[in-house]
Amino acid sequence: MPMIFEQQPKESAKAFAAFREYLELGSERSLAEVSRKLNKSGGLLARWSSKFAWGERVQAHALHLAVMEREVEDALTRGKAAEWTGRKEEQREEEWKIRCELIEAGREALRRWKKDERRTGSLEGIARLLELASKLGRLSAGMATEKTEVTGEDGGAIRVEVNVALEKIYGQPLRGEVVDVETVLTLPEKV
Repeated sequence: MPMIFEQQPKESAKAFAAFREYLELGSERSLAEVSRKLNKSGGLLARWSSKFAWGERVQAHALHLAVMEREVEDALTRGKAAEWTGRKEEQREEEWKIRCELIEAGREALRRWKKDERRTGSLEGIARLLELASKLGRLSAGMATEKTEVTGEDGGAIRVEVNVALEKIYGQPLRGEVVDVETVLTLPEKV
């Protein structure tokens, strides 16, 4: 079964050619323009247009093109996403390898530092090396590299005044209604 904008059963080649011309006119589309271009009578084109539902077919063609464009865009987006996922994985693997090398270098430097009475090098340098290794390891494993703590005033817990919030939302409590809520909300550490 052909798509609605393709040649239909019982549609002659001439009628279909006229429809194609009508379809390809785009925003300038009109039966009068097709009549002028193909040197066909306006009455004949009107009959073909009605009999073979040119308006519906034009809409179906536009919808078909829109769906195809979206599918192509989706495929391109999926392809790019796959490329970037691969690149991220390569980066993570490389960072992990470097992290392992840095850990080993740090351990070796620490062994030499402990062994040598003259203490060549510094513990600070070794610590920086191991800190860099840790940061690379955390980055490559998708872990946080910084720890941020969220606190309230003076470093204390964050307090939520439920009564104040309820009064803002609902107004004053009804007479005889008891609203006695004390809640301390502590937010999780931000990582």
